[in-house]
Amino acid sequence: MSIAMPKFKLMQVLVDKVNLVSREILTGLSVIRAFGREKTEEERFDQANRNLTRTNLFVNRVMTFMMPVMMLIMYSLTILIVWVGAHRVDGGSMQVGSMTAFITYAMMIVMSFLMLTMMSVMLPRASVAAGRIDEVLQTETSVKESETPKHLDTCKGVLAFDHVHFRYPHAEEDALSDLCFTAEPGKTTAIIGSTGCGKSTLVNLIPRLYDATEGSITLDGVELRDLPLEELRQQIGFVPQKGVLFSGTIASNLRFGNPDASDAEIEQAAEIAQAMEFIGEKPDRFDSDISQGGTNVSGGQKQRLTIARAIAKNPKILLCDEPTGALDYNTGKQVLQILQDMSRQKGATVIIVTHNAAIAPIADRVIHMHDARVSRIEENPNPKKIADIEW
Repeated sequence: MSIAMPKFKLMQVLVDKVNLVSREILTGLSVIRAFGREKTEEERFDQANRNLTRTNLFVNRVMTFMMPVMMLIMYSLTILIVWVGAHRVDGGSMQVGSMTAFITYAMMIVMSFLMLTMMSVMLPRASVAAGRIDEVLQTETSVKESETPKHLDTCKGVLAFDHVHFRYPHAEEDALSDLCFTAEPGKTTAIIGSTGCGKSTLVNLIPRLYDATEGSITLDGVELRDLPLEELRQQIGFVPQKGVLFSGTIASNLRFGNPDASDAEIEQAAEIAQAMEFIGEKPDRFDSDISQGGTNVSGGQKQRLTIARAIAKNPKILLCDEPTGALDYNTGKQVLQILQDMSRQKGATVIIVTHNAAIAPIADRVIHMHDARVSRIEENPNPKKIADIEW
C-alpha cells in the first residue's frame, strides 16, 4: 500500500487529464479540422493516454503480486504447522485435534490478512476519491445569508453603488474600484466601456453572484447583504453575456424564472424579445424541444430566448449584459427599443451593459467605465428612440 498509494493519487490526476483532452477535442472538433491539427491532437491524446496506461499497469502489477505472496505464506504456514505438529503427535506431547485446531486458527488469521490485502486494492483509490469529494463538500460559499435579514415591503428598484471595490480571490489588483452611481426605476442606465474594464463583473455584484470587498450596494436603501438571497434575486431578471438554455422545451425555458407564467405571458415575452419570428415557424411552437445547452438553435435565437426568459419573470430590475451581441442589426434595434419601453411603461430599472457607444443616446443615464473605474457619468434628460439614432 505504501508503494501503491502515491501512484493511485497520480492515477486520478492522469484520468482527469485524459478526460480534459477528450472533452477539448470533442467540443473543438470543427476548429481542429479547420486548422488541420488532427495529428497534433491525436498525439496529445496519445501522450495523456500512455501516461495513464503506464501508471495503471504499475499499480495493477503491485496489487496482483500481493495475492500469490499471501497464498504462498498461507500454505507455507500450513506445511510448517503440520511438520512441527506431526513430530509432537508422534512424541505423544500433542493430540491430533489440537494440531487441527491450531491449523484452523492460523488459517483464519491468514485469511483475514488475505481479505485485508484484497481490500487494500480498493482502499487507496477510494481514499483518493473520497478526499477529492470531501474538498468540494467542505468548501464554504463566500456569499452567505444574513443572520438578521431585512425585508422589502414593496420593491421600487432604486439601486445605488457607494464607493464599491471588488477584487477576485487571490488577485493582485481590484477588478472594480470606487464605483459610485445610482440606477433608478423608470429609467434606462447604460454601462459602456471597452472589453475587460469590469462591466460584467459589476453586473454580477447586483444579484450577489459575488460580494463587494469594500463599499456598499443598496436596493431601496437596504444593503444587499442584509436581504435574503431568494428575495433579492426574485426582483432581478438577468440576461447573461453568453446565452444559456436548458434541455426541455421553449416554454419550460421561458418559465425558468417564473414557473407560474401563463401561456399568454410567455407569448408576450417572446414577442417583446422578437422571438416569435422563429417560434411561430416551428410545428410545435412553444412545445418545441430544446437540446442540452441549446445546441439545436442558433446563437441569435438563443439570445432572444434568453431575453424573453428574463422578461417573462416581470422583474423590477432587468440586467442585460451585451443583450444584442448575437443579434443582427434590425433585431438588435427592436430589442433595445423594447427594453427602453419596459423602463418607461412598466417602471422597471433597466441596466444595459455594452461596449457599443452608439447605444448611449437612448439611455437616461450613461456610465462610462475605463480601467475598472467610472470615468464619467452623463445624464440624458431627453433620450432618443432607437429608430432616431445611427448605429
